[in-house]
Amino acid sequence: MRYLIATDTGGTFTDVAAYDRETKAMMYGKSLTDYEDLINGVLRGLETTEANLEETLLFKHGTTHVINTLIQRSGAKTALITTQGFADSLEIGRGNRPVPFALGYRRDQPLVDRTQRFEVHERMNSSGDVLIPLDLDELEALAARLKAQDFEAVAVSFVNAYTNPVHEELATASLRKLLPGVYVTCGTELTREWFEYERTSTAVANAYVGARMASYVNTFNTRLREKNFGGVFYMMGSNGGVLSQQRAVQQPVALVESGPVGGCIGAAAYARALQLPRVIAFDMGGTTAKCALVLDGHFEVQPIYYIGGYDYGLPLKTPVLDIIEVGAGGGSIASIDHGQLKVGPRSAGSEPGPVAFGRGGTEPTVTDANLVLGRISAKNFLKGRLTLNREAAFSAIQEKLAVPLGFEGTSGVDMAAQGILDLAAATMSGVIKEITIERGHDAREFVLFPFGGGGPLFASILARQLRVPRVIVPPHPGNFSTLGMLTADARIDLSRMIVTEAAGDVLDKVKHAYRDLESEAMKTMRSELDASGFDVERSLEMRYRGQKHTIRVPFDLSATLDSILESFREIYLNRYGHANSRSPIEVLEARVGVVAKIAGPDLTELAAPNANAAAAPVEHREVFFPIPLGRIEVPVWRRDDLPAGFELNGPAVIEEFSSTTILMPGDVAVIGHLGEIDIDCSKQ
Repeated sequence: MRYLIATDTGGTFTDVAAYDRETKAMMYGKSLTDYEDLINGVLRGLETTEANLEETLLFKHGTTHVINTLIQRSGAKTALITTQGFADSLEIGRGNRPVPFALGYRRDQPLVDRTQRFEVHERMNSSGDVLIPLDLDELEALAARLKAQDFEAVAVSFVNAYTNPVHEELATASLRKLLPGVYVTCGTELTREWFEYERTSTAVANAYVGARMASYVNTFNTRLREKNFGGVFYMMGSNGGVLSQQRAVQQPVALVESGPVGGCIGAAAYARALQLPRVIAFDMGGTTAKCALVLDGHFEVQPIYYIGGYDYGLPLKTPVLDIIEVGAGGGSIASIDHGQLKVGPRSAGSEPGPVAFGRGGTEPTVTDANLVLGRISAKNFLKGRLTLNREAAFSAIQEKLAVPLGFEGTSGVDMAAQGILDLAAATMSGVIKEITIERGHDAREFVLFPFGGGGPLFASILARQLRVPRVIVPPHPGNFSTLGMLTADARIDLSRMIVTEAAGDVLDKVKHAYRDLESEAMKTMRSELDASGFDVERSLEMRYRGQKHTIRVPFDLSATLDSILESFREIYLNRYGHANSRSPIEVLEARVGVVAKIAGPDLTELAAPNANAAAAPVEHREVFFPIPLGRIEVPVWRRDDLPAGFELNGPAVIEEFSSTTILMPGDVAVIGHLGEIDIDCSKQ
């Protein structure tokens, strides 16, 4: 089989990357996301490449389908079945107030209404002993009620099931027989961690999206087979690994950040190849901007995710790559709010899209501002496949923003457009500070690694605001998430509750837990993915006794108890600025991530910068830079023309198929051996 293909369905664009194993060449495609038929958008983007599905070995797909369903509340009619007395767990939630000074604070409403929650007689104690047996006759009568009310999905989540899942498994098996065609989720199939509220919320969310996602995944696979695809179809998991079709259907919440993780995987691969110890992976697409940290070539996977954010959102106990996201992208809409300019979080998406797209959009966006200021080309956007209307963008900014704000003439439009970019940059720099400074990291010690269609447009601006001295723009940044997916391996994350003081025979308990977890993960990979050659990442969740929140501590099988305690205190000290050498420490959980290699491209084989040392600008055009510069004429370069080792000074514009890189005045860029643009931003 000749080709490896990856696709990413985003809010504005659908991206495709195809790797030819024979020629070692990459091909990229891009199309506007088709909201009426997401699969059609993928296939249309694939048609812009030369890849042939009949000769494709692997097809990897990332999608925002799950998170969009949860945010838009467009999932299935779902019922929750829980232990008698616990139907209100979703309503009670946690007693904390993440926004303490918001007097009208209310957490987002649960995905299932109180009238859709049902209780049954059963009970386990905290040790996993049966207190009240499950009443199967009661369950059968309840199934008849659910069928009569046309429920499409059912979530089963019983109290203390994490210690003994037998009741949940029995109830789930019975309901699947009694309710054919109804999607039934078992909570302990998703997580065996404690915290009743979080486990129940996860089970409900999985059922809520499960029916739709099962149809989507199975239909996608069917349509690929209809086009004579004979390879293996994978879905991109939120933990940075691929999932089998079977697991994706069973655990769709594992796809909640399926699309964004690809770029972070690619950033980690480049960090290892370029020996970069500290990297900020920054992805700016059409709808959102996202960032993650890559430390020593690896990213962190968090055990919990909040739909809609921590302050107001609903928790999911599913492993997700540690990404922070904000509503700032190329399609973010600029408007006047009480006399002040506002950008985002509303987005024009692909329908109707920015004004310049000519698809019916009337509200100016970040993309329109970049076009008006000369930062992107009207004729060369996507190599001319999508011609942009600069006049329409200019008029929209003038009428909707400049005039209401009191700016006049062409210079007034420039000022309004620059204001859009400044506000977008402020929002994005804020999210980078959140993932660095607020976690005890100094952003000045990192390299900024931008990708997505808009990332390289803002990279130098953000680097200067954050005092980041170096920016590295990878090849084909606008399709970089799909390239990252091509390099993704299979990964399964599992955990086991331990809850004991870090003393005595705790290491024996920990090692026993790891043996069971690793055996389970490897068995699953062999059966679902036909995988072998496993790498194992181990860590412990630890805390000082009496605390709620934990610290994750890397674990090695050769570690001693003293070395583990020392690691915990060191990590705690770095994060919080203090540590207590006398307070007792507890081990709560053993975590394991098992990774199996899957065929993918070698980054060194993909680097093919042009060998023409006599590269020259293709044109010069006026670009607006912040005052005092204003509009100045700058050279425009084609990235494909730039050979390895080529050096150019800012201000300048570097264009390519999927993105544009802006060099600010004082920047010095060099083309690296992997085709990357290495920018020195240290001269302010």
